[in-house]
Amino acid sequence: MTLIKTSLLSGIAVLIKILTLLGINKILAIYVGPTGYAAIGQFQNALQMITTFASGAINTGVTKYTAEYQSDVEKQIKVWRTAGTIAISGSIVTGLLVAVFSKELASWFLNDESLSGVFIWFALTLVFFILNTLLLAILNGKKEIYLYVLANIVGSIFSLFLTCVMAVKYGLYGALVALSIYQSLAFFVTLYICYRTTWFRFDHLFGALDRESVLNLAKYTAMALTSAACVPVSHILVRNHLGETLGWNVAGYWEATWRLSGAYLMLITTTLSVYYLPRLSELRFLKDIKHEILLGYKIILPMTAFIGVTVYLLRDLIIEILFTKDFSPMRELFAWQLLGDTLKIGSWILAYLMLGKAMVKTFIFTEIVFCFVFYLAVVVLTGKFGFVGVAMAHVFTYALYWPVVAIAVLKVGNRDSIFI
Repeated sequence: MTLIKTSLLSGIAVLIKILTLLGINKILAIYVGPTGYAAIGQFQNALQMITTFASGAINTGVTKYTAEYQSDVEKQIKVWRTAGTIAISGSIVTGLLVAVFSKELASWFLNDESLSGVFIWFALTLVFFILNTLLLAILNGKKEIYLYVLANIVGSIFSLFLTCVMAVKYGLYGALVALSIYQSLAFFVTLYICYRTTWFRFDHLFGALDRESVLNLAKYTAMALTSAACVPVSHILVRNHLGETLGWNVAGYWEATWRLSGAYLMLITTTLSVYYLPRLSELRFLKDIKHEILLGYKIILPMTAFIGVTVYLLRDLIIEILFTKDFSPMRELFAWQLLGDTLKIGSWILAYLMLGKAMVKTFIFTEIVFCFVFYLAVVVLTGKFGFVGVAMAHVFTYALYWPVVAIAVLKVGNRDSIFI
């Protein structure tokens, strides 16, 4: 599967997902407003952290080793059984803890103990949420792109339908419940899709832990847990800083801008995860790795810049169509945010090499340092330039991150003989 073909196929799923996200954005803008957006951002960061810890943070590792062991089915099955056992055990234990501490979680993340019910819903369906992401990771590693795309399309449709119905009927509470359970419902469709393949068997997902697989997956657990802790926490701190210094409406404007970035960048980031991660996991020779990275810079980076410029030129129309007039102040962030997004993708093309080659220490170090750099830059730049400083901090962070990652990847790869 080539980069261009993968991009086109994943683009179908991403286009549908973007359309559903845009529809969801409009509904949320109408029914929860800027302040509600900030709460939804906090909740999604909470879900990101909890699901990563619950799953054992092994999904990236599952994709990597499923791809790497394409010619060794027995090794693949050992990875799946180990991952499935870890994921199910972790999700059951985590679900119980979330249910017990639901009021505390609602108070911490949402500043409203009365919203604890959304965490109860999440706890009850967490095991299906985790199994859905595990099956998607296997499909990705098996390079079953058609099935992977189909499963993602179904997930997008579930999210749109459920969020719209729940937000319209129950407001912010309904939107939060929908966000907590839609992937769990999508699991049953993903399971059916996998069940129809020749390689799927239920006993391949549960069983004794394999020592080699545990050690290999542990590398990705360490990296994913670092991201799960650092990225959401840094965003929560940024949101709290904006809310406390500039007002919670301002935090909502930034959240809306960030969600818009996430929507249009999904085409790019999906290609990176669906094509680059399995591909870089397979390659051993430096010349082949260089070829794939240069191909990314020739195709993906210009595409990102083009989309960014288009979004900037249409910013007023986008705000009017996707949000409401209450969100008009967010237009001030577009130029800096979109420039930062382009730098972000440029750096991520290299950063995926750290995942593909399990450069654990390098990944963890850069993740921790640059999450701190982003938050610190937000504090300094918003203090100096006001609201627009939060987007300027995005540019500053990735302008620094890109060369640091480039130097680190080459240095570590050559030192540890990752490249031949």
